[in-house]
Amino acid sequence: LAMAIEGEQVRAARALLGWTQQELSEHSGLSLTTIKRMESLGTERSSAVNIAAAEKALEAAGVVFIPENG
Repeated sequence: LAMAIEGEQVRAARALLGWTQQELSEHSGLSLTTIKRMESLGTERSSAVNIAAAEKALEAAGVVFIPENG
């Protein structure tokens, strides 16, 4: 199964890159509202497509997500 990132991981990865929520929005193609919702309410309520877009944008900038117990 593919790993789904959590809202806390999105926020932490963005902070490590020094990106604002707006910058992640621009890099991922997601709305600022979607980014804010992911970070504050978690990714459970987000579509798989939106989670993948955020993850892809962060990974393209150099972030590596390590699976739990990985």
